[in-house]
Amino acid sequence: MQLWLKKIGIKEIYVRWIGIPLLALVITLAKPEDNDPWLIEFGYSLLFTAIFWNGCYLIIKHFRTKYPELSSTAKRLIYTIMSIMVLLIFFSPVMCWAMNIHTLNEFSDPAVFFEYTNINVIASFIVGSLYENVYFFEKWKISIQQNEALKNQQVRTQFEVLQNQMSPHFLFNSLNTLTTLIAEDATVAVQFTEKLSEVYRYILQNKEREIVKLGDELEFVRNYVYLLQIRYPENLSVDFKVADELENCHIAPLTIQILVENAIKHNVVSKMNPLYINIYVENGKSIVVKNNLQKKKVIEKSTKTGLDNIKKRYAYLGNYKIDIINTANNFMVAVPLIKVWKESEELIEA
Repeated sequence: MQLWLKKIGIKEIYVRWIGIPLLALVITLAKPEDNDPWLIEFGYSLLFTAIFWNGCYLIIKHFRTKYPELSSTAKRLIYTIMSIMVLLIFFSPVMCWAMNIHTLNEFSDPAVFFEYTNINVIASFIVGSLYENVYFFEKWKISIQQNEALKNQQVRTQFEVLQNQMSPHFLFNSLNTLTTLIAEDATVAVQFTEKLSEVYRYILQNKEREIVKLGDELEFVRNYVYLLQIRYPENLSVDFKVADELENCHIAPLTIQILVENAIKHNVVSKMNPLYINIYVENGKSIVVKNNLQKKKVIEKSTKTGLDNIKKRYAYLGNYKIDIINTANNFMVAVPLIKVWKESEELIEA
């Protein structure tokens, strides 16, 4: 409630300062008539309303702290109501006696006692409803905001993934390579065009999928590597060692491509310093992309979201861990393979 009140510039204590006298006035007007002066009756009402209001507030605050989640609303309400009822059981007799019922013998009249009790029940309902409704509304609004933020984050993540999966530089370089090939070797140019179309077809077909078969991913990566090796004919070596039976395992789409692209982006690729990339399965559980380390002195500007996106996607799929090993000579990333019993069933680690 304090959060909501802060937003409109009101402190919770002010609500009590205003609410307690108003509720005390209502109780004074609603209580059974007797011969006591009105101000004395109002004074008793004000005192006990303040005690009761703050008692209810402490009870509500305690269970709100213990069960803060929106999903725990029912449990929180049950415990809160039970605790307030206990407070009422002890509070009502004291209030009846103090508010000008001079002897405990007057408790023999049930009508008087229950009338005072009804007043307390109504008061507790007003106080409890005030706090709980405002708190529930706050939590509900926060829940909606969190869901919207999650949706926006998913959209941003998907955009960042696509942005990092195939950089514009790759397309520009591929088109430049194709232009050169057309003049030098028309046959290779046709093959290059076919592979390039296969690469982008795969991206468009799988950009919204959570997982794809490892075999399909490897075929895509081979097409991608073919395009790279036309550009680096003797400078880039990519070796695939994956058993056929493992190709039915699954992987997040374009994961391997991102890792291959990162290896080329951050390392020297030249005739004197060729880049060696090994793609293999380790212990039947992880697909590994490993490259020799020969860092560029001047590295292309990086958004630093390639590996982060892979981690986020695998965390979303089932909290899978991505292993990154960086030694003096090699850089290696191990991504867990995923097996599914059926496409619609739960994902499990290979």
